[in-house]
Amino acid sequence: MITAIVLIKTSVDRIPEIAEQIASLDSVSEVFSVTGTYDLIAMVRVRQHEDLADVIPGRISKIPGVEATDTHVAFRTYSQHDLEAAFAIGLDA
Repeated sequence: MITAIVLIKTSVDRIPEIAEQIASLDSVSEVFSVTGTYDLIAMVRVRQHEDLADVIPGRISKIPGVEATDTHVAFRTYSQHDLEAAFAIGLDA
């Protein structure tokens, strides 16, 4: 599974509608409304790198009101659960 973090600039007056449209896409697992340079952050999960082209420039960028995207592809995923399991290796509970 390939995870991409997509930073999205939008028309400020349409953030909720745009977020809902992005969240409804099959490969999008979460959409966050955030402060800072970008308005939204979308988590995109696909099986192949080529699928990113279908989702990001093919769908997200074509939503009316999306002005720009900046995509970051994850090398590895770390979660609190994963980190706790890694540090517990070899320890008796």
